[in-house]
Amino acid sequence: MSAGNGAGPAAAPTAGPARSAAADAWIWGYPLLQNYRTMYPQAIDPDDPRSVGGFGRFRHYSQPFTPANTDVVTPNNDTPYSWAWLDLRDEPWVVSVPAVDRYYVLPLHDLDTSYVGYIGTRTTGKEAGDYLVAGPGWRGQVPDGISGVLRADTFLVGILGRTYLAGPGDVAALRTIQEQYRLRPLSEFLDTAAPHPVGEPVWPVWREEDLDSAEFFTLLDFLLQFFPVLDSERELRERLAALGVDGSGEFELAALKPEIQEAVRLGIADARERLEAAKSGAADSTGWFGTRAEHGDDHLTRAVGVDKGLYGLPAAEAWYAGWLEDDRGNRPPDASVRDHTVHFPAGQLPPARFFWSATMYRLPERLLVANPADRYSIGDRTPGLVYDEDGGLTLYVQKDRPDDPKQAANWLPAPDGPFTIAVRVYGPEPSVLDGGWSMPTLAAHDR
Repeated sequence: MSAGNGAGPAAAPTAGPARSAAADAWIWGYPLLQNYRTMYPQAIDPDDPRSVGGFGRFRHYSQPFTPANTDVVTPNNDTPYSWAWLDLRDEPWVVSVPAVDRYYVLPLHDLDTSYVGYIGTRTTGKEAGDYLVAGPGWRGQVPDGISGVLRADTFLVGILGRTYLAGPGDVAALRTIQEQYRLRPLSEFLDTAAPHPVGEPVWPVWREEDLDSAEFFTLLDFLLQFFPVLDSERELRERLAALGVDGSGEFELAALKPEIQEAVRLGIADARERLEAAKSGAADSTGWFGTRAEHGDDHLTRAVGVDKGLYGLPAAEAWYAGWLEDDRGNRPPDASVRDHTVHFPAGQLPPARFFWSATMYRLPERLLVANPADRYSIGDRTPGLVYDEDGGLTLYVQKDRPDDPKQAANWLPAPDGPFTIAVRVYGPEPSVLDGGWSMPTLAAHDR
């Protein structure tokens, strides 16, 4: 199963090619490490409070998120989460869903966060179904009654499901639906004997510092054993193998010549600069998230999406946008200095097949903001909004509740400092995706 066997012979590189390879590989491998950063506490470390209970189990979040929830950045209360991880090395798994009368999506992603496929309202409908999830190289017979087959390119797959929540009074109904999401190995689904299990690896402990050190490649080398070489990535994997990163789990930076070690470190710095530059101009989520076919060889855009919104949905499912600065050029916006408004003219509210929301986050943590109204987002389902006579809508973005009751009804509480707002459009209409509709400005106002 080792990916190293498929990467081809490794010729020792010189410093220049080694630096270039390290930079390209860091961009390509960044999503794998960020994914492991989440998978380790959830599926591997049973003592971590974020644990879902290991592989092959769902952990549902039915209660709305609050500022006390810090294990997910940029969380939302539109669609509470259902987390799960699958290990496909032994056999495929079956994901079963009930008939669902509301919006939901169970997106399955590979180890590098590329989406394998989606089960949910938009793609498979509201009917009940059983979906087979198969790992690399599986050529078994698909059982009768299977509603669809999702074929992963990696042996480890994650699921971050979302199910629509109408409000605090809807929690019990939401939980009833979530508890009917079911995961079973194929052998259990067929009521047959399970295959002999493969050996359990020695999982490396996640360390934050690995992202920006040469130890990045030690962890990447371990993860590649779960990621067979794809023809579309063979050239990059051969360049990685030349550095000793071949999926064997035996990479040691110290085994490289000193000048190659330094080239690897410089390559990491180059890659980080490329990512930061790409992030600075990214205002909405178009292209950030998608399948492997949709990303192609644009590894940098995928890395931007991972950095700005890990496990975000593709634009066809949910379109994300926000404001990097206000209309005066203040970057990021800062509610300790001035107030802000967002005005949607009549006929220009976010065009959504399902619904839309705007959620406030404090920076740099990108977490929800504590406020006396316990309001963390605002959108088309928020009760009591006051619309303009012509149908337009103005949101009041500030740290203190407005004195005017009509403005207070449309208040999106901000922190006493820098902030960002994530606008989410679920089931965006074509005008959102083709640019026919555009976001209004974030207008700054002196107090």
